Amino acid sequence: MDFEFSDRCHELRERLLAFMDEHVYPAEAVYHEQLVASGDPHAHPRVMEELKDKARELGLWNLFLPHGGEEFGAPGLSNLDYAPLAEIMGRSHIASEACNCAAPDTGNMEVLTLFGTPEQKERWLRPLLEGEIRSAFAMTEPDVASSDATNIELRIERDGDEYVLNGRKWWISGSLRERCRILIVMGKTDPDGPPFKQQSMILVPKDAPGVTIVRNLPVFGYVDQEGHAEITFEDVRVPAANLISEEGHGFLIAQARLGPGRIHHCMRSIGAAERALELMCARAASRVAFGEPIANRANIQDWIAESRIEIEMTRLLTLKAAWLMDTVGNKHARTEISAIKVAAPNVALKVIDRAIQVHGGGGVSDDFPLAMMYAHLRTLRLADGPDEVHKRSIARRELNRVATREPVAR
Repeated sequence: MDFEFSDRCHELRERLLAFMDEHVYPAEAVYHEQLVASGDPHAHPRVMEELKDKARELGLWNLFLPHGGEEFGAPGLSNLDYAPLAEIMGRSHIASEACNCAAPDTGNMEVLTLFGTPEQKERWLRPLLEGEIRSAFAMTEPDVASSDATNIELRIERDGDEYVLNGRKWWISGSLRERCRILIVMGKTDPDGPPFKQQSMILVPKDAPGVTIVRNLPVFGYVDQEGHAEITFEDVRVPAANLISEEGHGFLIAQARLGPGRIHHCMRSIGAAERALELMCARAASRVAFGEPIANRANIQDWIAESRIEIEMTRLLTLKAAWLMDTVGNKHARTEISAIKVAAPNVALKVIDRAIQVHGGGGVSDDFPLAMMYAHLRTLRLADGPDEVHKRSIARRELNRVATREPVAR
C-alpha cells in the first residue's frame, strides 16, 4: 500500500492550511454574527461569498470532484489526494462550503456528473459547480426504516410527458438553506419489480407546486444552518426529462453516490477530532485546579494520548480505504468504506467528549464549538447508513470468507 500524496496534493495542502489560518478561522465569528443578525438560521452570510472568492483565487475550488469539472476549477484529485484536504476542511464548519466541497452538494454533483443528461448538467450541475446554488438529497422517510432503501414508499408515476410524485421525506439536509434550489428525490417507479430495481431518482425544483416544507428538525436542540427538513410531495409534477438515468436505476445511483460521500464524511470527522484535541490540550494547559495545571493530571494525559492514538489509527484506515477506491474501485473497497464509516464518527465523538469534559461547563455551552461539533458528529452515526448496517455488512463478508475459504489477509 502506498499512501504517499502527490506533489499536487502537497502543494494544495499547504495552500489550504494557509487559507484556513488566514481567512477561514478568523471568519468563523463573523459568519456567526452575520447569521444571527439576519434573523434567519438558514441564511447565507455575506462573508461566505468573500471566502468563496478567495478559495477560487487560490485554486481551492471543487477539490472533491475526481473527474470532469476542470473548467470549474476542479483539479481532478484521486481519493487519496483529496483525503488530507477534506480532513483540513473538516476542522471548521464553514470551510467545506467556502471551497464548494460541502455535503450534500458534493454527492449530488457527482451524481449529475456521472448520470446526468447534457440538459440536466447545464440546468443544475453548472450552477452547483459555480457555487451559485445549493441542493438536497431526499431519500429518508419517516414511516419506514430507511436504512433499508428497498423500504422507501414515495411514488414516482409516469403520466405522459411528466412524472407525478406523492410521498413524505424527512431529514433532508440542506433543504432549508436560502440558496437551495433543487432536490434529488428517490422513490419507487415500479413497486412490483425486483427489490433493487423498483427505485428511481428524479430532479425536483424546491419551488415546484406540491412541494411543502413541513418543518425543520433540530438536532439535540440545535437548529442546524443546513436545515434538516420534513417535506411532503403532493401530486408534484416534473418533466419526464428530469429523471436521472433510467427507471429502476435509483439503487445503483444511490450506491455510486454514497460510497464517496461516506469517505468524505469520515475525512472531515478526523479533522473535527484533530481540532477537538487541540482545544483539549490548550484548555488543559491553561486551567489550574488544586494548585497546578490540569494537564499535569494522569487521567488528562491518558485522554490526550488515547486521542492521538485513535485518530492516527482511524486516519490510516481511511487512507487505506481511499487507496483501495483509487486502485481497485469502490466495490472492492466496500469493507473498508463500511469500517471507516463506523470508526471515524465514533472516534471523533470520543475525542470531542473528552475535550468537553476538560472544558468543564464551558464545554457544553456555545462559547466553544465542542457542543455543536458533538451534535453534528452524532448524527453521522446514522446518516449514510447507521453503524449497525455497516457492521452487518462487514460481518457477512467475514463469514462468507470462512464459508468459501477465502484468505483473510488482504
